[in-house]
Parts: sequence; structure tokens; C-alpha cells
Amino acid sequence: MTLTPRERVLMAIANEKPDRAPIVLGVSNATGIKMKPYRELKHLLGIEAPDNYLYDWPELGTAAIDEATMLRLHSDVRGVLDLEPASVLERNRSRADHADYIDSWGSGAKEIKPGEWFPMVHPLAAATTVEELDAHPWPDMNDPTRVAHVADQAQKLADDGRFAIIATPWLLFPLERAFAMQGMDTFLMNMALYPEFAEALLWKLQGVCKELMGTFLKALGPNVDIIKIGDDLGTQQSLLMSPDMYRRVLKPIHADWIEFIKARTDAKVFFHTDGDVFPLIDDFVEMGIDILNPIQTSAGKMANLEELRDRYGTKITFCGAIDTQKILPHGKPDEIRAEVRRVIDILGPAGGYMVSSVHTVMNDVPAENILAMVDAVEEYGRT
Repeated sequence: MTLTPRERVLMAIANEKPDRAPIVLGVSNATGIKMKPYRELKHLLGIEAPDNYLYDWPELGTAAIDEATMLRLHSDVRGVLDLEPASVLERNRSRADHADYIDSWGSGAKEIKPGEWFPMVHPLAAATTVEELDAHPWPDMNDPTRVAHVADQAQKLADDGRFAIIATPWLLFPLERAFAMQGMDTFLMNMALYPEFAEALLWKLQGVCKELMGTFLKALGPNVDIIKIGDDLGTQQSLLMSPDMYRRVLKPIHADWIEFIKARTDAKVFFHTDGDVFPLIDDFVEMGIDILNPIQTSAGKMANLEELRDRYGTKITFCGAIDTQKILPHGKPDEIRAEVRRVIDILGPAGGYMVSSVHTVMNDVPAENILAMVDAVEEYGRT
């Protein structure tokens, strides 16, 4: 029996075996495609569509994939996103060429070479006291232009009924937003040197983000299947902080965040966190995370897919696991097909797995390899 894409996704999340492994691609900065490979993909497919950007944010560099391309990619999901306030979007569109991009938080990016931007503007870089947090001009999360489009977009997708709806408000979430406000190295150092300040900043960010999430969820109403949140907690070989520090400082914030979301929606919680986060998966399950992404197979114990399946396969849905460091950018199409088959054979036999690249498809991935990945799911992912 052939399922609709939405039915396929919901079955996988319920740890039931769908007709094929679902594909999650093109709906957030964690599961998207950068503009360069997107352009190459459209050219290869003969699709004419504008070069729009996710979140209407060119400096982020992630493409808003047109519907014809999404269908060719066999993506089983469609996204609903928030936006920066209209005034911020207009200010950045009209700024001088090559000037810094500044968001509504006061953080932003510098152009490091033509057309490439890196987050280097940190408005609280020198802050170490709670008083400095109180004095900071925090953004207005109730600006209606952030979510004015959300209800209509979600309703149209729900009326269509074919695709699972993933909602992805661009909040960066407490730890990553702290990195944006202070710089990653600075904030991690402050967690050790100024723990009272660091925790106060995290909880302040949590409160500000909740304001937008509450408004966003209200606009969505029942028309959402998955809410994507996340914080990058790992490196290639370890965690950014000890498990004890995570459980003492960040876990209460994440647990509060998930409780806040689940009290307002029946949607499943999709948690994105890069790196080797194996030591924290029990914590993720305990907090109520439903879907774990991106399963970075190049990072430490996350490469052990058999152990992940055996220990957690009935407790959490895995999404990702198709390597973007070596396989997708440098592999031949046959190698990519073989890797997709290997991953599906391990993680997918009983359901509980959705295929996606490990994070965004970057500029070094050939368009042919993207098609090899999704076509392999059609070939090998079916029951």
C-alpha cells in the first residue's frame, strides 16, 4: 500500500514501518541545501525557479527550495518558518554593499569573502554581569510581522494534506543564541569563570525565545506535525561541555523548553544537535525529545549505528545519518547509493528512521550526489 508522505512520516515517528523510509530535506537550515548546489540542481533538472532564500535571509545562504524541486527530491515534509521583523528585513536589504548583516538581536555576520558570511558580530562579547544583561536592548518578539504569514501557510499545507508539516522558528535556542551574543569561545569560558552570569544569560534567552514560540505555536494552531528546535552540543570526538555540566546547567533549560512546547501543541519535538552526543541520548529521551537529528556519523560513537539502534531504536526516531563530510561531497553516486542502503538497512528495518543529510547540504556537494541520495531511498528504502 502506498502511503501519503505525511502518513509515511507519522508512521516512522511512531516506530511503525512505512512503505519506505521518509525523506526530510529542504525545510530548515538543519535539513536544507545551500544556494550553490540548489542552483546546480535546478540546472541539472531543467527547472526554472527563483533563487529565494530560507527565512528571506541571503546571508544565511540556505535556499528556499521550489515545489518542483522538492517533488523531485521526494521530500516528505514541508516547512513553515518565522521571519525577522519587517523593519529588520528592510534595513538589511537597503544597507550598503558588504556591510555587516545585523539581526533583531543585535548579533550578526561579516562578509569574509564575496558572497560568504560568518557570524562575527557579538553584541554582548564583553559582558560578564547580570546588570549588563538587564541593560541590553532585547528584541520585540511580539512584532506581528514575524508570524503574520504563518497561519495561512500552515492552513494551506494542512488543507492539501499530503505532506508532514515541520515548523522551524529561527531562534537558535539558548546555547547557540548565547554563542551569537557573546561568541562561542567567550561564552564557554564564561560558563566556567562567571557561572552565575552564564546561567542568567541562558535563562534570559530562554524567556525571550518563549515569547516568540508561544506566538508562533498559536498561529500554527493544530496545523503542524513536528516542531524543530536544537542546540549544537557536540564536537567530532566529544561534547562541548561535560555531561555533568550539561545536566546541571543546560538540561533544565531544555526540559523547560520542551515542556513549554508540548503544553501548547501535539506536534512531535525534533531536536537538532551536531557532534558526538551519544552520552546525552538518555537525557534526550527523558526530556521527551521525539526525533533526534542529524546523527553525525563522522563524530565519535554516533558512527556506531548498530548500537544506536539497539539501545534507542524504540525510544526515539533518528533523522539524518547520511554523511556530509566525506560521502556526499566526495563520493561517487554508486558510493552514495551504497551508503544510503547501509544506513537504511541498519536504522530503518523496523521504522523509527527518516533519511536526511547530516546537516545542510553544503556548497561542495555536487547536484548529482543529491539525486543519488534521494533516488537510493526510493530504490532501497521501500518495504
